[in-house]
Amino acid sequence: MPPLHRAYLSLVIGVPLLAGLAACSPLAVINALSPAGAADVTAGVAYGGGPRNKLDIYRPLHADGAAPVVVFFYGGNWTSGERGDYAFVGRALAARGIVAVVADYRLYPEVGYPSFLDDAAQAVAWTYREVARYGGDPRRLFVMGHSAGAYNAAMLALDGRWLAKQGMTPQVLRGWIGLAGPYDFLPIENPQARLVFHFPDTRPDSQPYNHAAAGAPPALLIAARHDKLVDPVRNTGGLAYRLRTDGNQVSEDYFDLVNHETLVATLAAPLRWLAPTLDDVVRFVEDTPAQPPRPVPAR
Repeated sequence: MPPLHRAYLSLVIGVPLLAGLAACSPLAVINALSPAGAADVTAGVAYGGGPRNKLDIYRPLHADGAAPVVVFFYGGNWTSGERGDYAFVGRALAARGIVAVVADYRLYPEVGYPSFLDDAAQAVAWTYREVARYGGDPRRLFVMGHSAGAYNAAMLALDGRWLAKQGMTPQVLRGWIGLAGPYDFLPIENPQARLVFHFPDTRPDSQPYNHAAAGAPPALLIAARHDKLVDPVRNTGGLAYRLRTDGNQVSEDYFDLVNHETLVATLAAPLRWLAPTLDDVVRFVEDTPAQPPRPVPAR
């Protein structure tokens, strides 16, 4: 198909879809338009004892050996979200040869900071120990998130307290990927986030930026250049600069045609023309070498 025709087709499909993103159930629209046949799905696997301690596993249909693994945490201001709403993320990654794990975690008001980080760490630890049974390579384990989920991913990668509770360190991660993440947001302005983080008694050690140090796993940080909800200069740019200054491997990308919400949606086939988010993620995963073999920590 000629480039002009492809561009026209993208607009024909994309403009109505962008209108749907502003409606009441945008994720349902994206999932409905995302190909479902590229993944073998195992849904509702328990990684803990609570009703929200569950995850879905998306496996490539045709994998050549053990595949790299990405654990994904969605956003929602730590107050909303369901793993099923992000099936398009699992399908997109599986179609590119990655085992994707999309995990739920407890939300406010059931819990506040830091309990959802304990859930996130437990989901990553379960994946590290069990993913080989689903065709994944635990030596090529990555954690990824969007918005509040990117915060969760950053804290697991940079602050060793959470994985330590699972008998692990951040070094079990080959890297981490943040999409439009809030990494440095004190003093808190968002009213919902104030409740989640016990404002005005929010501790400085709740900020990923304050845990940046030498020896962190490699990072891929992506943001919408004109994000109106999470300042990309302070958060993505600031954390990338600090990690890089400490000698860590960091890649960062900023896209112009997306906003805070639609950035993650560009992982879905109908919106990939807006930004090469999926290509960037896959390239980062593929270019990061596996960990040397090591014993799997006991439960």
